[in-house]
Amino acid sequence: MNAHPWFFRLSLVATAMALCVVVLGAWVRLTDAGLGCPDWPGCYGQWDVPNTQEAIAAANEAFPDTPVNVGKGWREMVHRYLASGLGLLIVGLGVFAWRQRHRPGQPWRVPLLLIALVCFQGLLGAWTVTWQLKPAVVTAHLLGGLATLSLLWWVTLRSNHLGGGGRLSRVSGLGAFLAIGTLVAVGQISLGGWTSTNYAALACNDFPACSLGEYWPDEADFAEGFVLWRGLGVNYEFGVLDHPARMAIHLVHRVGAIVVTLVLGGLAFWLWRAGGLGRTLGMAVAGALVLQVLIGIGNVLYNLPLALAVAHNAGAALLMLVLVTAIHVRQPIAQP
Repeated sequence: MNAHPWFFRLSLVATAMALCVVVLGAWVRLTDAGLGCPDWPGCYGQWDVPNTQEAIAAANEAFPDTPVNVGKGWREMVHRYLASGLGLLIVGLGVFAWRQRHRPGQPWRVPLLLIALVCFQGLLGAWTVTWQLKPAVVTAHLLGGLATLSLLWWVTLRSNHLGGGGRLSRVSGLGAFLAIGTLVAVGQISLGGWTSTNYAALACNDFPACSLGEYWPDEADFAEGFVLWRGLGVNYEFGVLDHPARMAIHLVHRVGAIVVTLVLGGLAFWLWRAGGLGRTLGMAVAGALVLQVLIGIGNVLYNLPLALAVAHNAGAALLMLVLVTAIHVRQPIAQP
């Protein structure tokens, strides 16, 4: 028996909203609007962006170090409004799931976990602003958003048994390969977040070499590039690292891309060999992987155009959705 029909519909809507929040968050970050509002949860002490001369003057007086930029402020607030709406919907889903927990086929543990996750996401969102774009916090916020999206999609699939428990559940070793592939993908996404939040995306401005024909420049400073915590009171907007440290981050992200390509390429081939729905999933994994690699190369060659940079974040989300779908299809439906 499936979950309650309305639970399935609402979880599908929540998944779509979560994807929008992830992509919008990338756009906010990449347009340097992460501190468009220097306080939280409001914006310059109010619930919308100051837009009159009097309100802007008052806001500039109250926050002299961060003068009002109306465009950046609205980008940040629209993201907050949408994320807040998603949070309320997730709480509603959790309550709905709990009340329907005795219905056969109704997932309820993961929806309750999502409530805790979205509360933690709100806390990370607050720290992102109050700790002035600290890379560790912003990267964790990105991962939390993708985790929320992935779990919502998992709940959606499990609540309607969409293709789950088929022949892939009997393919030896596939479960372990999927787990490894997912962990490798999450690791690479973490590196991508670290690259972005430290403004290292263009530290290597050539491909396949890093810069000036060098593939592994000697000046790359790996020790400095991967210091996770530098204390509070530092404004990280536009980055604080020097070029050698940013170059080291970029190089490690490139190595990660090679590892991901090999692992997920192997996973795609394994799925394809399984036949049936596995063949479709293998092609989906391969397609999402190739798309991500091409977008990443394009970001370097074309000097990080905004559309491609946002698409790279959307591609990471797409890759996670495909992997979650493959795990669902592999997982016996008797274990929702």
